[in-house]
Amino acid sequence: MSAGERAKAKTEQVVGKTVRKAAHAVHKETLAAKGAALEARGMMRGAKERSKGSFKR
Repeated sequence: MSAGERAKAKTEQVVGKTVRKAAHAVHKETLAAKGAALEARGMMRGAKERSKGSFKR
């Protein structure tokens, strides 16, 4: 797993979670859904990179 892709995945997860929680606090459900989608994209990016690493062995 390249360091750049790992950092990008973690950044998406953290930003998505932050946006989601802040949006829930101010009752903006559309923005909360966008934050959840960003968080999920970060998790999928991380899973993809982990699976690529397991096939290299």
